[in-house]
Amino acid sequence: MRVVIVGQGYVGLPLAVRAAQVGHSVVGFDVDDERIKRLAAGESYVDDVASADLRELLDAGTFSPSADPRSCAGFDIAVIAVPTPLREGTPDLKYIEESARTLARYLRPGATVALESTTYPGTTTDLVAPLLEEGSGLIAGADFHLGYSPERIDPGNREWTLETTPKVVSGINAASLERIDAFYSSVVAKTVPVGDCRTAELAKLLENTFRHVNIALVNELAVFAHALGIDVWEAIDAASSKPFGYLRFVPGPGVGGHCLPIDPSYLSWRVQRTLGQSFRFVELANDINNHMPDYVVRRLVAALNERRKAVNGSTILLLGLAYKKNSGDARESPARRVASLLLDMGADVRAADPHVVEDAQVDRRVTRVSLTAGQLAEADAVVLLADHDVFDLGLVAEHAPYVLDTRRRLTGENVETM
Repeated sequence: MRVVIVGQGYVGLPLAVRAAQVGHSVVGFDVDDERIKRLAAGESYVDDVASADLRELLDAGTFSPSADPRSCAGFDIAVIAVPTPLREGTPDLKYIEESARTLARYLRPGATVALESTTYPGTTTDLVAPLLEEGSGLIAGADFHLGYSPERIDPGNREWTLETTPKVVSGINAASLERIDAFYSSVVAKTVPVGDCRTAELAKLLENTFRHVNIALVNELAVFAHALGIDVWEAIDAASSKPFGYLRFVPGPGVGGHCLPIDPSYLSWRVQRTLGQSFRFVELANDINNHMPDYVVRRLVAALNERRKAVNGSTILLLGLAYKKNSGDARESPARRVASLLLDMGADVRAADPHVVEDAQVDRRVTRVSLTAGQLAEADAVVLLADHDVFDLGLVAEHAPYVLDTRRRLTGENVETM
């Protein structure tokens, strides 16, 4: 099939590459000219896509990156995989709207459109369908097929990849579900069909809200356990020995990426707007997780005070700017908030993270450095925020005068676990 993937980010690019690898003719469309130039040169900016694989597909002619809307013409199936940010607590769907309007100009009878972007229940039928109909003159479900299949990309996860993770699929009618399922069955090992698009949209929000709430639980527990003089990590290890009725979650410096800081709020917003009620679990989890970077800074301030040092003028080395291990994604990363707070307090903030290469994701006041014995020795404090495999943690333990470890990866007299 001729496939168009709208949005070439952490979700769209892996899908475009996988679709091309299984034999589809794929156009990777994005309005970001710089991204398209890098892709056309065979340069991947997403951890889950190897540049060598990209160049192979470009040479074969099965993958074509483009910023020209006319490249979307003639598609059999188009997938919308664009960001859905929050603006002052309100969902911003402008990227979905723009994508739908672009695709509508090239929509033909019998073609299929799938939405992957995380959003609130009802977006596919109440927003995307009318835009496609208005721009094409065709009727959804009668003249063209439409459905929703939430993305489940976990950047850096080598076990559960796009191909191996089951894919939830839905359609606005039986014929649409059949087309959506047929496409995704060609690129993933297993699909999970559900009855309608609203159910699929809610399933995605449920997945992320479940994680968000449970991470908030252990984050708040970690704060209280430290104040009570209890090792929360040992308690978590002990609880994890129970073979039933318990799932392991661990504390950290906060949550990041697109999913946890944003997606549950889509559900909360929808409940408030439609039912006039508060989704209290989500709001409480947001409050706890959003303030974890502040807690990290408070712990660091206290540690420096014990060493008769002020944050103002101290050199602080942050290890990891990404929101998670082995990822280059710094969107909504707690490290950004930690860095900003320390900079505002007068610290000389340095950061090591070879995975995060896009300067736009990092405060310009942060000095980017490599992880070396010299940098460690010069720092008054080191904060481990993302425990990338590339970091030599033995070097850190040996040369850093003081380490605040938010991931429980280090031991030693100079190490304090959050």
